[in-house]
Amino acid sequence: MSDICRIALTSGEPAGIGPDLCIQLAQQGQRHEIVVIADPELLQQRADELSLPLKLVEFDPNSDPKPGEAGRIVYLASKLAEKVVPGKLNPANSAYVIDTLQLALNGCLDGTFDAVVTAPVHKGVINDAQIPFSGHTEFFADGAGVNKVVMMLATPELRVALATTHLPLREVSDAVTQQSLLQIMRILANGLHFSFGLKHPRIAVCGLNPHAGEGGHLGAEEQTVIEPAIKLIREQGYEFNGPWPADTIFVKSRLAEYDAVLAMYHDQGLPVLKHQGFGDAVNITLGLPFIRTSVDHGTALDLAASGNASATSLQAAINMAETMSLSRRTA
Repeated sequence: MSDICRIALTSGEPAGIGPDLCIQLAQQGQRHEIVVIADPELLQQRADELSLPLKLVEFDPNSDPKPGEAGRIVYLASKLAEKVVPGKLNPANSAYVIDTLQLALNGCLDGTFDAVVTAPVHKGVINDAQIPFSGHTEFFADGAGVNKVVMMLATPELRVALATTHLPLREVSDAVTQQSLLQIMRILANGLHFSFGLKHPRIAVCGLNPHAGEGGHLGAEEQTVIEPAIKLIREQGYEFNGPWPADTIFVKSRLAEYDAVLAMYHDQGLPVLKHQGFGDAVNITLGLPFIRTSVDHGTALDLAASGNASATSLQAAINMAETMSLSRRTA
């Protein structure tokens, strides 16, 4: 097996900064092969608008993967319905965005790609086109036939996974069940093992309530749900500890004891991680039969074609996908 990975890169919302980032990334060489899924005419148009040199080469799935050359994009074509105006959303091109994701999904499932990295999409304009779409995570999970995945964000210093994702706060308590937590814990631990090479990952679990419930005086979920789930998962040989108060587990000395933190809800864990490493953070979907990473930012329509967008997070997402791909090969 080649030690060069082949990574699919979906270019995201065409009116946003996704195409810019793909072109900026291509200005430097890459250790592995990056296949950009996009309309090549869009890539050339955006390169001209950015005044950046670009050579476009159509992807040959029968070729051996090789490192990316500076100034060159290997592309897998999908066609836009209408010409793109940078910064201006157009529902007519929403089916194109979905097609780029479907091509990436197909390639990951049939082994063409080792992983997929996603540039940001705009959920609103996709739904405006009467295409039901709740996000990348759900799209890939549904397409792969997986009923449970785990969202984890990571920087070089910190990994934070979520027990619930995009829920109103009033719904979080009902969503944190013992069965759900056990599923999430297994996916998280196995993902850290197979995709990060951590044979016995140590994971801290946050409580749901202030002070982790203060012995039941500030909420009972710790005693009735979280603690029993931790006890059961530990009996199965996994190293989970807690529940810890969220306002103390993210102390540097405490974090040094763990490989990841499992937060109960979105804004319990992610503000800490993004404060610590925004721009270097990578969004990872665990539990899929393939590797998927993404940037930690949105479409930034106001920056499209301006030359002011930063590809730092996209490069970090690609680096993470490569690391995870190589780890899976040796796990």
